[in-house]
Amino acid sequence: MKIAKMTHSATLLCMVLNLFAGVYSAMAQVSNSTPPAPARPARPAPPTRDPNTPGYVTARELSDGTVPPVDADGNFIIGPSHNRAPEMTTNALQGTVYEFIMNSADSKIYPGIAREPNTFGTPDPADPAKLVVTTSHPAPYTRHVSVYVPKQYVSGTAAPFIVGADGPDHALFTALDNLIASNRVPVMIGISIGNGSGDAQGSERGLEYDTMSGKYAEFVEQEVLPLVESKCNLTLTKDPDARATMGGSSGGSCALIMAWYHPELYHRVLTYSLTAVNQQWPPDAGTPHGAWGFHESIIPNSPAKPIRIWMEVGDRDLFNPNSMRDNMHDWVVANENMAKVLAAKGYHYQFVFARNAGHTDDKVKQQTLPEALEWLWHDYQPAAK
Repeated sequence: MKIAKMTHSATLLCMVLNLFAGVYSAMAQVSNSTPPAPARPARPAPPTRDPNTPGYVTARELSDGTVPPVDADGNFIIGPSHNRAPEMTTNALQGTVYEFIMNSADSKIYPGIAREPNTFGTPDPADPAKLVVTTSHPAPYTRHVSVYVPKQYVSGTAAPFIVGADGPDHALFTALDNLIASNRVPVMIGISIGNGSGDAQGSERGLEYDTMSGKYAEFVEQEVLPLVESKCNLTLTKDPDARATMGGSSGGSCALIMAWYHPELYHRVLTYSLTAVNQQWPPDAGTPHGAWGFHESIIPNSPAKPIRIWMEVGDRDLFNPNSMRDNMHDWVVANENMAKVLAAKGYHYQFVFARNAGHTDDKVKQQTLPEALEWLWHDYQPAAK
């Protein structure tokens, strides 16, 4: 009788387990019937480009280990060695760094979006220049802001400044600290603003940095700079000739976009691996090819603006890093084309092609940033008081 009871219980247990197994199998079949969101493809290794490739700009090749002169415009080739500049030594800063956090809930301009993790998008079958992203949605974020104030700053005076993307950028602060101390750049504030998270199409960072409009510059002007002044007890200049932008990759396109759409706010731009490619999302019929349009049509067909720009690209910079095959995702060609159109329009620019260098290569930045900053501010004349 006892054995029979155990056998009966075992039978009931098997029935329950089989029931659950059937339910789970049905659920799995339903789940598998829904196609998964497209995953972001692995980034392929880019080829090494030759700066003397036909169609590239004619450039002056410098001795290995040297950087361009701080008083010369034009095109230069550096490398393959990239030794850290003396001004990038990481001694204790003489200036002061302040930090604070901004929350998306407090922003009227960028309430926040995000793309689902491990998803990307698919090219539009009807237009390969468009990427269809279905996994982007509203989402909160926090943003870190770091501010470098040199010890030479005199309280109450309106200071020049440089706004950098993808902060905090301690390399920028180190360079400024040493260059200001040796009177090679003006006494200026360094403002390093973190992005709103994510990368590329469908992300908050992509929305901020790759959108072809004045929106991000307006966000900085209306929501960031007032906090910088109040929290750091300083005054920032309104003179566009005393204001600069800086960034790498999409942060570089952001820097250029800020000055292009608001030249009354910024006249100086510094970029590494400038993302002058078709990265804008959502698409905009007015600028259908995103920042690729800068060298394709926008700069050639527009009156020259009072913008001075320093640019760098690496010989192993990005080449078709995602699923789009629109012939507008070659970072080297994009930067080469930028140099061409800037020269044709008579801009003051310096373009550096770095051998033995990848995308936003840190060694290249450690070598060139002091020279880049000094060149960027070389013509600066303080406004008459």
